[in-house]
Amino acid sequence: NLEIKRRPEKQIIRDSVSVSLSKLNEDPRVRGVYLHLAPALLTGRVISTLAPEKDVDGVADLNMGRLVRGDPSEGFVPAEAMAVMEVLESHGVSSEGQTVVLVGADGAVKVALRCLMERRGVVTLNGHKSSESLQEQKADAVVLLGAGPAEVPPTWLKPGAAVIRCDSAWLSPCVGDTAVGVWLVVGVMGQPNMCVLVSLQNVVLGSCRWLREQQYQDWSLRLLKLQPLNPVPSDIQISRAQTPKSVQQLAQEIGLLPGELEPYGRNKAKVRLSLLERLQAQPDGNLVLVAGITPTPLGEGKSTVTIGLVQALSAHLKLNSFACLRQPSQGPTFGVKGGAAGGGYAQVIPMEEFNLHLTGDIHAITAANNLVAAAIDARMLHEATQSDKALFNRLVPSVNGVRKFSPIQISRLRRLGLSTTEPASLTAEEVRAFVRLDLDPSKLTWQRVVDTNDRFLRKITVGQASTEKGHSRETGFDIAVASEIMAILALADGLGDMRVRLARMVVGTSRSGQPITAEDLGVSGALAVLMKDAIKPTLMQTLEGTPVFVHAGPFANIAHGNSSVLADKLALKLVGRDGFVVTEAGFGADIGMEKFFSIKCRASGLRPSAVVLVATVRALKMHGGGPNVSAGSPLPREYIDENLSLVTGGCHSNLRKQIEIAHLFGVPVVVALNVFKTDTAAEIALVCRLALECGARAAVPCHHWALGGRGSVELARAVKEASAAPSHFQFLYETEMPIVEKIRTIAQKVYGADDIALSPQAEAEIQTYEQQGYRSLPICMAKTHLSLSHMPDKKGAPTGFTLPIRTVRASIGAGFIYPLVGTVGPLDGGGIRAAAPETRPRRVSGVFCRNRCVRRTLRRLFEVVRCSPRCV
Repeated sequence: NLEIKRRPEKQIIRDSVSVSLSKLNEDPRVRGVYLHLAPALLTGRVISTLAPEKDVDGVADLNMGRLVRGDPSEGFVPAEAMAVMEVLESHGVSSEGQTVVLVGADGAVKVALRCLMERRGVVTLNGHKSSESLQEQKADAVVLLGAGPAEVPPTWLKPGAAVIRCDSAWLSPCVGDTAVGVWLVVGVMGQPNMCVLVSLQNVVLGSCRWLREQQYQDWSLRLLKLQPLNPVPSDIQISRAQTPKSVQQLAQEIGLLPGELEPYGRNKAKVRLSLLERLQAQPDGNLVLVAGITPTPLGEGKSTVTIGLVQALSAHLKLNSFACLRQPSQGPTFGVKGGAAGGGYAQVIPMEEFNLHLTGDIHAITAANNLVAAAIDARMLHEATQSDKALFNRLVPSVNGVRKFSPIQISRLRRLGLSTTEPASLTAEEVRAFVRLDLDPSKLTWQRVVDTNDRFLRKITVGQASTEKGHSRETGFDIAVASEIMAILALADGLGDMRVRLARMVVGTSRSGQPITAEDLGVSGALAVLMKDAIKPTLMQTLEGTPVFVHAGPFANIAHGNSSVLADKLALKLVGRDGFVVTEAGFGADIGMEKFFSIKCRASGLRPSAVVLVATVRALKMHGGGPNVSAGSPLPREYIDENLSLVTGGCHSNLRKQIEIAHLFGVPVVVALNVFKTDTAAEIALVCRLALECGARAAVPCHHWALGGRGSVELARAVKEASAAPSHFQFLYETEMPIVEKIRTIAQKVYGADDIALSPQAEAEIQTYEQQGYRSLPICMAKTHLSLSHMPDKKGAPTGFTLPIRTVRASIGAGFIYPLVGTVGPLDGGGIRAAAPETRPRRVSGVFCRNRCVRRTLRRLFEVVRCSPRCV
């Protein structure tokens, strides 16, 4: 038998009050809440529900605790207690040595009065009929707390003493010739009420505090102590040895308000975009871009340099600084490259959370992208198998006998040149134009995505089930971070802008040559809903406790390769006028940096103060004529032993060219030499000297991998000096140039090509895009990152080549045209041994050592790879 028990009525009322208080806590229009409730409802649960900053009664636990501690400056004092204190002061009872008797039950008001009086040196006594001490020590005032009659023996009072009743009615003069009645009312409607007046004063005080909170807050960053070991342990060991601050504490230290934070566990949180509106009048800090020379397949450590630089700026130069990094894709994380949290003593922590899923942004992109793909195939199937009338009935169904267009459908009608909003007013021809997108299967540009290196999904056939009635077609998968939605996430400056960009994504072309958008498919609203949380940057921290934004993750070889505009803008407001935001561009300066300037700066209005160009002796030797470097294979002797001639050749070719590329945009360059253990002093000195000869403003060796921020102090000083110099930023090309000329400009001025060669397919695609009105979009070249040319094996600074353009795609929502150069593709293939993790309870290992640390028995390799022998 089930016995149903009805909750007591008072409990139901208390629950209702708690729900109402929670809503008032979240309402930004409410600055104070006055709890005018019956005593039975003022339970601890109800009082604790109210936010302390809105508790104008001053009875919440935090406010009472501050008062007892003697620090009420950030809280509120109970209004009734403040009213009594004002009355006492008006009667001259506020001096040290005077005595006040408090009569009534213990409670918040009594505790507050005792604290306030004792702070002024006034003696407080509890009054009751048997109080013998009051017969000898007469009181200067008596305060009667609570409702109901109360006698005040005349023997308690000094001549002229005040008697104050805190009640819901006017006080009557007390019995006794020497008693002085003080009129004080609490809670009488239509009558003067001192408690209400004091509560209003608390509301004003709370509003003033709120206004101060809305202003920029100076940082109070508590740094994490770093104790580097020698030899340097593995990355994962270093990460786990450091205990990060809670993300709420970090947010408070850098001036974020509690309402601007959405925690995802203890170590990471989303930051709301309302911060931009709150700090819109705050001047931006200095923006520094970290790029690199053309890398080896092993990578040259741009992320590590970025993190080491902000650790040096904040922990050692005491300057506000923020790192802005991309979220790593699962493809490279489980592939050859491994994780992307930095390395050694320059890392984002916890690295497991950074590298695995983070807050799910890439999964949201995958869901949104594949929703579009599903809508395309479904629409093509239905148009091929149904009449115009059937399609119209499904698109605009009759609800209770009424048909009505949705806002998205009205937008489509406007694009068709139809001004009507009444479904019944459409002619048969207009109905046909409305319901049929008439997509050309051969001109679809939208593919499904997966965040894994799965080579067998590069080309597939869909629609082979019998339910699809023979409507199969060839398509394929891209990697998730190559999706246009990822590029939109990285370039949007707000939720509204992202919604507009998602709507105008072109998924293909109709048989009549018209572009078909996500808005035409009717899915743009759903896409915005799927992406509403992904648009918020994720806050994390470095090993030394400095803040990091992780947001967006487009590849630089097949996309524009930069973290989000929003992360940069939020960070620039938070660091203040003299602070630094260090953001990273993918791969070499010819790819990531050029796209940062040509695409991201155009879209956002951001202008960098300086460029940090990361180089390594290893990469310079490769560009100077050294043998090929392969991931997972032992490094040849040339990269281990000192070889000044190879270093010189690399500096005079690739390093010089990358510095020249930065100078095309008018930005000063600081070369950061990421030092490895095998680098000799002569090689380090040579690189720094030749970098200056090649046009760098400064060139410094960096030891952040082994020492943390302390190893990059010299770099931080050089960046600070370079950022103070006048900027002469300029764009490489005008967007109104023809698409072909913009491609040719990049090929010749950036890559060093003699000319470009367009395939017939590329020529036709460019002609189509120009006819559709997309001529003014900037260019995002998709090419190999292993060479300035389209040939990965051509190192240094190759010349005399022609750049082949195989095909040209358009990311209209993101806002660029991207030509595919040579054989580059949007989905890598997995190797025979991926960096799949070994899992144990509460432990993950294997992902973060990278495949350069595959099992080796030769001791000399331990001097090359950056992991301990045990890790290898």
